[in-house]
Amino acid sequence: MSTDEEYEEDELQALSETEGECEDGVLQFSDSLTGEVKPRILLMGLRRSGKSSIQKVVFHKMSPNETLFLESTNKICREDVSSSSFISFQIWDFPGQIDFFDPTFDYEIIFRGTGALIFVIDSQDDYVEALSRLHLTVTRAYTVNPDINFEVFIHKVDGLSDEHKIEKQRDIHKRANDDLNDAGLERIVLSFYLTSIYDHSIFEAFSKVAQKLIPQLPTLENLLNIFISNSGVEKAFLFDVVSKIYIATDSSPVDMQTYELSCDMIDVVMDISSIYGLANSEAALPYDKESTAIIHLNNSTVMYLREVTKFLAMVCFLPKDSFGRKGKPSRRCLMFV
Repeated sequence: MSTDEEYEEDELQALSETEGECEDGVLQFSDSLTGEVKPRILLMGLRRSGKSSIQKVVFHKMSPNETLFLESTNKICREDVSSSSFISFQIWDFPGQIDFFDPTFDYEIIFRGTGALIFVIDSQDDYVEALSRLHLTVTRAYTVNPDINFEVFIHKVDGLSDEHKIEKQRDIHKRANDDLNDAGLERIVLSFYLTSIYDHSIFEAFSKVAQKLIPQLPTLENLLNIFISNSGVEKAFLFDVVSKIYIATDSSPVDMQTYELSCDMIDVVMDISSIYGLANSEAALPYDKESTAIIHLNNSTVMYLREVTKFLAMVCFLPKDSFGRKGKPSRRCLMFV
């Protein structure tokens, strides 16, 4: 690690001590064995916008109903997410009331190593103040690190009709971009997602965010396209089985129903494996190189799940007729498998 990186780590540690301790001792700002500084994803937004609930549901498998009892975050908390060689980053959860632009708070250190900034807006609340905070946060972050991916989660849309969801997204999109254009910052790109912890939209949104931090993404997508073209498979996903984030898929459009079925299949495999499939009761994850599953849908489509690595699985959709035909895979496909 260079001298500058060591200095930055010292500053971050000092910052964590200023903000206090978080649960489970998660405030460690680098890999303790390698000293590696991982890409950071910042969760920001006003109080009670749903930031901590998102983190708990996506990365801790907490039931959405249980998040109703979460206390409001009052200090910066950081968590390592390293469930595979592709998914490896830090999640920083910022309390909504913190003034991280205070002169005594060095926000440059935080934004300098950030890969993505997720700003959560409560769609069921008045979002005028949230848009003002979004503009301030984005403009400050961009001056420090122009390479940050800015993601806006229009959250808690489960209580809105489809028409109202589209109207909210259009209004927030227009206001946020108008503010940037008025400030002469039209080069800043904001990505918008409609999310809820009560369906799979939050997992799909986080998948899109995580994919932007994976340098190998073009290679993975190309390999999946090769696999599709040399088989009878219609759609293929590469999933992180712990978080249900899909880290890559082929070039065909992602249908929300297909994604939801894939997530449900992973849940079924993990739940059944935890009951019947553990050879060693001390195993950390009920999933290994023997893990596979086949589900026949009532529309003549077959879902096929196969372990790729300890934490990755491929989920494929293919017609029943194609599933019955077995051929010799090409060498390129064998390399991928």
